[in-house]
Amino acid sequence: MDLYTLLLAVPAILIALTFHEFAHGYVAYRFGDPTAKYMGRLTLNPLAHLDPMGTIMIFLIHFGWAKPVPVDTRYLGNPRRDLMWIAAAGPLMNMALALLSGIIIRLFIAAGLAGGPAGGTVGVVFQMLYYSLYINLALAFFNLLPIPPLDGSKILAGLLPHRFGPTLHMIESRGPMILFGIIMFGWITGFHVLGVVIGPFINIFSSIFAGI
Repeated sequence: MDLYTLLLAVPAILIALTFHEFAHGYVAYRFGDPTAKYMGRLTLNPLAHLDPMGTIMIFLIHFGWAKPVPVDTRYLGNPRRDLMWIAAAGPLMNMALALLSGIIIRLFIAAGLAGGPAGGTVGVVFQMLYYSLYINLALAFFNLLPIPPLDGSKILAGLLPHRFGPTLHMIESRGPMILFGIIMFGWITGFHVLGVVIGPFINIFSSIFAGI
């Protein structure tokens, strides 16, 4: 990814990460947990959600993360169920942003604006919408993977019977290292396992949302 492309993608990255974390905090707040609100995380200000190292990694290896929204299960009426919905809120928000980007892209195409000059205002906006579509879809499906500490692992924990608790707890302690190892393997070798897994879903939904 060259510098020009990265600069066009930055707004989409910031919006995707910010809205993702805000959604976690808002749903937790609706379930009775004010922790995110008290810590200043119930906001759409990107500065409240960005993790310094995660932001640097976006520029270095084009993969990064935001600060996880804190959740205190003592405030939740049904922690197992509520945590599942709190976890799902982030990916669902990204799907909603991808859908919105796709709808606007379709309007651009219908108005004959999609083929504008790449350096012109319309061309730049169209490219930013394109990045917004793909970045939000990638963030949504990446986080739905059932690997701790991703949201998918918490959703899975809410769906599985209680007897799987010890197994999930064991996986949770090793999940971050496994995930980091998979990411670094892809960065070093050029074979991105995660891309192979979530790529087809991104392609399917980009076609459904934007027709591209």
